[in-house]
Amino acid sequence: MKVVNLASRFRGLLPVVIDIETSGLNPATDGMLEIAAVMLAMTEDGRLVRGKTLAYHVEPFVGARIDQEALEITGIDPESPLRFAIPEAQALHRIFAAVQEQLEAEKCYRAVLVGHNAWFDLSFVLAAAKRAGIRHLPFHTFTTFDTASLSAVVLGETVLARATRRARIPFNVKDAHSAIYDAEKTADLFCFLANKVSSLTDKRA
Repeated sequence: MKVVNLASRFRGLLPVVIDIETSGLNPATDGMLEIAAVMLAMTEDGRLVRGKTLAYHVEPFVGARIDQEALEITGIDPESPLRFAIPEAQALHRIFAAVQEQLEAEKCYRAVLVGHNAWFDLSFVLAAAKRAGIRHLPFHTFTTFDTASLSAVVLGETVLARATRRARIPFNVKDAHSAIYDAEKTADLFCFLANKVSSLTDKRA
């Protein structure tokens, strides 16, 4: 019998895909520049699918280190007024509120961050939450679902672009390093991997 709700599928955990673009690699010293969160849902026949996306341009915190090499990779100009960026605390509060709402709707007790090299994104979330004085996070603070690791096992690939292509998910390298694009592609990849595993389990049952 197929599982038809997220609470049962992940034993009370709510997977939420997060991608963060930053001004460097160190969450303690470098700033968050973009954050995107993708909610997931299950169809009536038990398939995991991508849901709504929330995304914000973020102002790097005061004193944040800005690595020019990182900006060249992402193409982000932190000083551009056209970004309409908001403070990282405000971005987190909005994301966390949406996640909390989803937790209640799905009857899950805790969210778990899904990401490609997920610990990187979680470390920036934890550092930003600490700066903002947010003590109660909806996310598990050390458990993650890492699509890089899962892709290595299932597809033999660890790079997001290669893993999505192996899964026959379209991926345009020119659009990469945008929080929205990477989060949505990571969500599609996670859904593919989770559905594939479920399919194999159903056949063995």
